Order: sequence, then structure tokens, then C-alpha cells
Amino acid sequence: MNGPATHNRSSAARPAWLTHNVKVLCGVSFLQDAASELLYPILPIFLTTVLGAPPAVVGAIEGLAEGAASVTKVASGRLADRFARRPLIGAGYGLAALGKLLIAIATVWPLVLVARVVDRLGKGVRGAPRDALLVDGVPQGQRGRVFGLHRAADTAGAVVGPLVGLALYEGLDHRLRPLFWVAVIPAVASVALVAVVRDPGRTGGASTKAVRARWRSLPRPYWRVLAVLFAFNLINFPDALLLLRAHELGLSTAGVVGAYAVYNLAYAALSYPAGALSDRLPRPLVFAAGLVFFAVGYLGLGLIHAPWLVFVVLPLYGGFAACTDGVGKAWVSSLVPDRQQGTAQGLYQGITGAAVLLAGLWAGLAWGSDGHVPLLVSGALALALAAVLPVLGRSRQANG
Repeated sequence: MNGPATHNRSSAARPAWLTHNVKVLCGVSFLQDAASELLYPILPIFLTTVLGAPPAVVGAIEGLAEGAASVTKVASGRLADRFARRPLIGAGYGLAALGKLLIAIATVWPLVLVARVVDRLGKGVRGAPRDALLVDGVPQGQRGRVFGLHRAADTAGAVVGPLVGLALYEGLDHRLRPLFWVAVIPAVASVALVAVVRDPGRTGGASTKAVRARWRSLPRPYWRVLAVLFAFNLINFPDALLLLRAHELGLSTAGVVGAYAVYNLAYAALSYPAGALSDRLPRPLVFAAGLVFFAVGYLGLGLIHAPWLVFVVLPLYGGFAACTDGVGKAWVSSLVPDRQQGTAQGLYQGITGAAVLLAGLWAGLAWGSDGHVPLLVSGALALALAAVLPVLGRSRQANG
């Protein structure tokens, strides 16, 4: 008697955009990010103090890893519009788990380079098909909420991971290597959870249409947005260098991990509100607000001298990620038809990842003794871009 009526009321109460795949993929990303971010804030310190790598190598490793992922993102985006997406997602998370295992056994920094490339290749393989499944069946006007919630869940893992790492670091007599082994556990769990994802498949007529979805057929507004976001990411160097700057300012290893956790807490808390806001306001405007947070973070880290101020600057910098990561994906997804979602997301993530590669290389080479010069240059340029970006919001096509 109560079954059908209860089911109908439950379905009506649940937001239409909160699909099964959104919930499952949020869980997958939470686990994987908990693993990744458990080790990420200590990796620059591990490289420089344990393995003896210079700061330029830190930037090069992160930049090259992102660059390798860029090519993979473009290819996996095309594949995601032609074939089943779940196997690609599973393979991507599996490669990420393997990368973490390689870091755990590394005794020289070149193996860390290989590990980070493998890890980021996994991100490249999974990103576009995952993002395409996230918005499958979701109206364009609600996709900011989808990506915002996914970013919040993903970044919640980035809060839990560093805090677990910090507790273990203190409990294990300040040894770094055991933390890398612990990170393998949630990484493997995320791979197992992918099995619950529902994939409608890409066979028959849908696959044929996808084959004809060439890059040249992507709409003009998409290419304009892509060009702007590529230009921005040329000054957006890997966060590993920001953490290295925090360490150079005098924060201990525990302090760096704690500051990174606070940054991710701000990022997680603001991601869903920023995504929902981008469903109501022009997405270029929300993205521009993110660039202001970016500038505050970079200029702040470049100018401060007291270590405690890192705990003020990094949470503000969290507003940048919240207003740009999920919002950027929602912006891109609103510019193309559903049959080209994988292609568009893969190309966007690949092109911007290539820009991060270049940013990591030039910032690492220009780092010097404390990194304040590249930080100040990037912060100033981001402010200039933030001033002109909202102009794109005047176009109806630019916001989908």
C-alpha cells in the first residue's frame, strides 16, 4: 500500500539533477581525492628534503605530469562520445591508484616523476567520460549544481586526506613514507566503487553520430571560451609550488599539511554555492570572481613574510578553485550539444592542462630562492583578466 506512493514522494522530493550517477561519482571522487591529497601537500617536502630534488624539479614534475595528462584528456573525450564510459572511468582511477603505489616505493625523484605521470594519465583518462556521465540527462540550467556538488564531494576528500595524513605523521614519529602506503587504500576503494556507475552505453546510432562529432563542428562560442581559459592557465602553476612557498616561509611539515586542509575546507564549502550561483548568474561573472580570489592568493603568498598568514591567504585562495573548477566545466557543457559532451570536456581539460604544464615549467625555473616573483606576476595578470572576463557574459551564447 505504501510502496508506490512512498516511492513517488521520494522521487518528487529528490532534485531532478541529483541522479544516481551524480551520487555515486561524488563518492568515487571523495575516496580518490582523500588518497591524492593525503600525499600531495607532503610531496614537495618529500622531494626536496628526502630525495634531494631542487625546487625547479618540483615545478617540472607537476607541470610534466599535467602535460602528459593533457593529451590523454583530449583522446579520452573523443572515446567517451563513441564507446562505453564506465570502463574508461575505471581504468583512469586504476592508473591513479598505481601511481600512488609507485610513489610509496620511490627512492629517487625520477620514479616520483613516473608515478605522477601515471597518476595524472589516470586523471586524463577518467575526467571527460566522468563529467559527461555527470550531466547525462541533466538540464543545462542545473549543471552548475551538479558540478558544484561534485567539486564539494571531491574536495571534502581533500580535507579528510590531509587531516588523516597529519594525524599519522604525528603518530608515526614524523616519517613520511608510511603515509604513501596508507594513501593506496582509499585509491583502490574508489576503483571498486566505479562498478556501481550506470552507463547507458554508446552503441548503435549514438556511436555513429559521435563519430561525426569533429572538433571543427564545435560551436564558435566554445572556442572563444577555450581560448580565454587557456590564456588564464598559462599563469596558473601547480599548487605544489604554493605549498613549497608556505614551507619556505617557515611552516613546518605539519603546518603545511594543516594549511592545505584549511584551503580545501574553504574550497569544499564554497563549491556547491558557487555552482548553484552560476545557474542563476552569467558563468563568466562567477568565474571572474574566482580570478579575484586567485589574485589575492598569489599576491598574498608573494608579499607575506609571517608564516601564520598562510592560514589567512590559502582559505581565500580556496574561493578561486570553488568559483572556477566546477563552474568552468558547467560553462563548457552549456556551449555544446549532448552528443559532444565528452569531446568538448576532454579538449577543454586537455588544452588547459597543457597551459598548466607551461605554467609549472616557467614558474619552477623563475622560482629563485623564495618564489615571490612568479607569484606576483601571476597575481597581477589574473586581476587584469578578471576585469575583462565578464564582458563574455553579455553574450547569451556564452552562458548557454
